[in-house]
Amino acid sequence: QVQLVESGGGLVQAGGSLRLSCAVSGLTFSNYAMGWFRQAPGKEREFVSAISRTSTMTYYADSVKGRFTISRDNAANTMYLQINGLKPEDTADYYCAARISPNGSRFYSNTRDYEYWGQGTQVTVSS
Repeated sequence: QVQLVESGGGLVQAGGSLRLSCAVSGLTFSNYAMGWFRQAPGKEREFVSAISRTSTMTYYADSVKGRFTISRDNAANTMYLQINGLKPEDTADYYCAARISPNGSRFYSNTRDYEYWGQGTQVTVSS
């Protein structure tokens, strides 16, 4: 069974940092592009960041550029999201997602483009 398990969320003051992790099992991790999405209360799930199979390409939503850094460790079957300079508007449930990605595939930012999803980890930023 494919499993994506997020961890690392919590309650943090504005300006603080968190490092989210997404542990993946049940698939060949290196064959999948990965993404982070978030969903705040009352809002649609939105794209945060994506990373290609071998980490050669990364993408960020405008709202997180300069503050969030996506990375992955294929040997550890794990993706990360380093979040710095947290803002109250970053409060959301954060989800990791995976999609099969042949070499040369473009990046995808729509939730419908991703095949597998984790259960989410909650990030709450207090002011």
